[in-house]
Amino acid sequence: MADLSTNFLGIKSPNPFWLASAPPTDKEYNVVRAFEAGWGGVVWKTLGEDPHVVNVNGPRYGAIYGADRRLLGLNNIELITDRPLETNLQEIKAVKRAWPDRAMIVSLMVPCEEASWKRILPLVEDTGADGIELNFGCPHGMSERGMGSAVGQVPEYIEMVARWCKANTRMPVIVKLTPNITDIRYPARAAKAGGADAVSLINTISSITSVNLDTMSPEPSIDGKGSHGGYCGPAVKPIALNMVAEIARDPETAGLPISGIGGVTTWRDAAEFLALGAGTVQVCTAAMTYGFKIVEEMKSGLSQWMDEQGYTSIDEVVGRAVPNVTDWQYLNLNYVAKAKINQDACIKCGRCYAACEDTSHQAISMSEDRVFEVIDAECVACNLCVNVCPVEDCITMVELEPGVTDTRTGKVVEKEYANWTTHPNNPGACAAE
Repeated sequence: MADLSTNFLGIKSPNPFWLASAPPTDKEYNVVRAFEAGWGGVVWKTLGEDPHVVNVNGPRYGAIYGADRRLLGLNNIELITDRPLETNLQEIKAVKRAWPDRAMIVSLMVPCEEASWKRILPLVEDTGADGIELNFGCPHGMSERGMGSAVGQVPEYIEMVARWCKANTRMPVIVKLTPNITDIRYPARAAKAGGADAVSLINTISSITSVNLDTMSPEPSIDGKGSHGGYCGPAVKPIALNMVAEIARDPETAGLPISGIGGVTTWRDAAEFLALGAGTVQVCTAAMTYGFKIVEEMKSGLSQWMDEQGYTSIDEVVGRAVPNVTDWQYLNLNYVAKAKINQDACIKCGRCYAACEDTSHQAISMSEDRVFEVIDAECVACNLCVNVCPVEDCITMVELEPGVTDTRTGKVVEKEYANWTTHPNNPGACAAE
């Protein structure tokens, strides 16, 4: 059986699944139950200076649902912990002492002043915690006070605070990055320049999930008013994967340890983050939706997949897909494919025909008795029919072998790799850097 244990910055945990800093990690009661359920570690919900912050007393969450009311995305307007600092510190110390084999990371957010960091770091270190995560990501409430994403959007501040922390604690420093920025590589580079041991991402995305059309107030609504919050859950996973990959393949940050966050709901989600360079994954919305025991499925699924693939350890998976992430101009332009419909699997719904006919390349025909066929001479292999088909594997993309003539272009498929940098239509015949 595959070994799921991880060693991230010297912090050992029995599996790569950590609960992210959020309501599930706000108190000893929750964290103990999470550890009993099998989570490998937690990032304790963000601590701040006393007096503690004041959270709203009304609704804190908004939601986006799929057609079957499955939760796709969650928006929250909750701030960092509203419990006294000393209470949190005592509970962290007690939990770490009782569960020494689990990773205990403490999320922190204090004013952007060195004195504030110097005050809180020794207090956290005294708990026996394994490391700290600097919350430079939350986009609401605290950012208006000059913390959270207000820091994460300024690389110079990230580097400065990371350097303060490295100078004032022996604990590993993880910088949690905000996705509310144009290019994630710059804050990651700043974190590394400041001496941070790792980065974690993504934090939540600034958002308004919906508007109540009866009260004309954004949701969640507090006495008739709404505010932007932080968006998370399965819907943000594609954004998170891309940002993780960008950091993993950036020459300036390649090799910088990453804790992946953003919509991890299944073992497969976790495996994808690991393959793109994450050493651990953090989970929040899935646990808030299905409970702590969801980690059992994550662990068993990941273990089974690793066994099937012949991976014996997490380290063998981490970064496996990074070499295959590239820029558009390096994609092989001599790779040609066509869609193919399995007539035995087709349920004749016509969704592929409607999508292709109305919005794509008119490459699917429909007979009077509703038999749908691909017109190779029109098919550009855009994959839209595959994505809209309700039957898995009913429509597949089939690669044309070298030497075969593409009836759409009239050109013979070449075996050699060729990309935009050498294409005759490229006036510069070089990559657009």
